[in-house]
Amino acid sequence: MRRDYFELKTENVDWLDGDDDPRQPRVTIEFEGPATRLRSRLTGNGEEPLEDSETDAAFRLQDPLDDSDAEGVVSLTNRVTGDFVLELNERAEDVMRFIRAARRYGEQVPDADARYQIRVLIDGEEVVTYDKRTFLVYNEEGNLLRKHSLIPSGVEL
Repeated sequence: MRRDYFELKTENVDWLDGDDDPRQPRVTIEFEGPATRLRSRLTGNGEEPLEDSETDAAFRLQDPLDDSDAEGVVSLTNRVTGDFVLELNERAEDVMRFIRAARRYGEQVPDADARYQIRVLIDGEEVVTYDKRTFLVYNEEGNLLRKHSLIPSGVEL
């Protein structure tokens, strides 16, 4: 699937810069393209959608993080098979802001089941919603950037 079939929008990150109460950040990934292939990637064995625990979210930088115009690839993968469910290009600044909001939300609302939410829409129809706690960030050489990643305490990688 082509990356330009996807568009990513974030919600509930503006409170990070103000005095507003924390709200769980959410990313909505809209897909406009051949739906059959994405629908099959979003399902596990059988026809049931992959569950939260069966997916991983990550960001692979294509440029050094300190470049002002750094970009990277946001991906959602099937944890069981390791296959990519979807990938799209995004500005590093926007992704890192989202991760900071999710981290701060987790610090300020420690009892929350999830730090952020991912919604996937196909042609405007919500197909899946994932409640997530982890978001891994890799540099352009493929090395994990632990301090920039969102990793719950007690999790070993």
